[in-house]
Amino acid sequence: MYFSYGEDVLTKYIIITGGVVSSIGKGITSASIGRILRSYNLKVGAIKIDPYLNWDSGTLNPYQHGEVFVTYDGMECDLDLGHYERFLDVELPGVSNITTGKVYKSVIEKERSGDFLGACVQIIPHITDEIKSMIRTITEDNDYDVILIELGGTVGDIESQPFLEALRQLRNEEGHDNVMFVHVTFVPYLDAAGEFKTKPTQHSTKELRSTGISPDMIVCRSQEPIDEDLKKKIAHFCDVDFKAVVNASDASSIYEVPLVLNKENVGKFVADRIKLDVDTESANLNQWENVVKSLKKDNPVVTIAIIGKYISLEDSYISIRESLKHAAGNIGVKLDLKYINSDVDELDFEELGSLDGILIPGGFGERGVEGKLDAVEYAIANNVPIFGICLGMHSMVIQFARRNGMKTANSTEFDKSTIYPVIDLMEEQKKIKDMGGTMRLGSYDCKLLKNTKTFDAYNQENIVERHRHRYEFNNEFRDELQEKGLIISGISPDDFLVEMVELPNHPWFVGCQFHPEFKSRPNNAHPLFVSFMDAAYKYSKNK
Repeated sequence: MYFSYGEDVLTKYIIITGGVVSSIGKGITSASIGRILRSYNLKVGAIKIDPYLNWDSGTLNPYQHGEVFVTYDGMECDLDLGHYERFLDVELPGVSNITTGKVYKSVIEKERSGDFLGACVQIIPHITDEIKSMIRTITEDNDYDVILIELGGTVGDIESQPFLEALRQLRNEEGHDNVMFVHVTFVPYLDAAGEFKTKPTQHSTKELRSTGISPDMIVCRSQEPIDEDLKKKIAHFCDVDFKAVVNASDASSIYEVPLVLNKENVGKFVADRIKLDVDTESANLNQWENVVKSLKKDNPVVTIAIIGKYISLEDSYISIRESLKHAAGNIGVKLDLKYINSDVDELDFEELGSLDGILIPGGFGERGVEGKLDAVEYAIANNVPIFGICLGMHSMVIQFARRNGMKTANSTEFDKSTIYPVIDLMEEQKKIKDMGGTMRLGSYDCKLLKNTKTFDAYNQENIVERHRHRYEFNNEFRDELQEKGLIISGISPDDFLVEMVELPNHPWFVGCQFHPEFKSRPNNAHPLFVSFMDAAYKYSKNK
């Protein structure tokens, strides 16, 4: 049985699974394949399947899963959606993140409403049918030529089994020429033996085959390149074509991976396998090559620090990290990125003195806030460029207020008894009890004030940016703080919500309520990050 959407064109599916260990690079591999396919002028979409029972990523601890990525339509997603948006240079809808929680919730709601009246609701066919339905809905709504489907976790995980079964069924229903499986594995090098070991890959592939799925391509992740003899061995024992064994050894930058896979002729193999009507010789990755070159500059060096409380896992700030890299490449400098823990009794001011710029990211909760306020104070007193995002902007407003007569100014998130609640919950947020999916989420319009650093960065009056927060600038203190010198450089179109603030007599002091890092691309750096990086570079030259 075949499911065709459109008169002549079938959407093709590339399904990426992983084995041996988690965090092996399935997301980067998938995004890199997508980048190659985009070079054929194909419309490429992406789906990330997360087998956990959470409905979305919004309430997950950053230490366990890294940052929460927010789509334009307000879905809190796995960070791999960020990789897809950056590599494919697209904006993906929130339905592109499928979780076990979403699948089971939908099936249970249908059961309660009587859709399955008389039937015993089971994993097969009801759960597997729902998974396929979610995938096909994304296809119907967006008319993609190719959809990449990445299954999180590793083959053999008990929670992944319904998804593997659904994806096996999808291949049978859509047809062999329209669905292919790419299996990403790890090939370790044992110093004691002095050689690479292929057994983990063999066992992982065998585990995948036990579900009824035969991989069409095996991407071998390794710390160093593997030779052709090893590829032949893997091809032989895993029963795939020699050309289907691809090596993706560690690269100096994740943005090199599409170039690595392109040299391995991945694009041609994929096009031949799923019968894509493209001229693979016409692929143009020149712009991408230029991006990679721009990220390899050795000098001049600009030192930026992210000051936050989740610094022990860099992926907690992955979109900010990548946005800073994009900006550095854009202006032609090398980024030296440091992470400074704000959850300390006192920041190391000698360490702050080595910086050319300070970035204070978003976050939730009181822990680490005083360290962020100290960083704001240091930046104001020493004219160091500083960029505040979400809670970072709140920290800027609080510290500015404290410097200007409101000694106990605070956010009601941290101190409900303060007489100067310069940051506060909006009235509608005060009525909310549930934590998940109840913040101001997704894209909102913002109007910029001319003759400000913010306007100069964007060079336009109206912008659209993505949000993820509960607390807002308290309008009761708006006039007073403006009289004391704070510039409100961005507001909502109805003039009610403060979106951006800055200081006039400072090299670069800009805070935004939204998260610009979600819209930065390696080939199209976000204007705020570019402006901040340029200010930091100028500061470094004048130190």
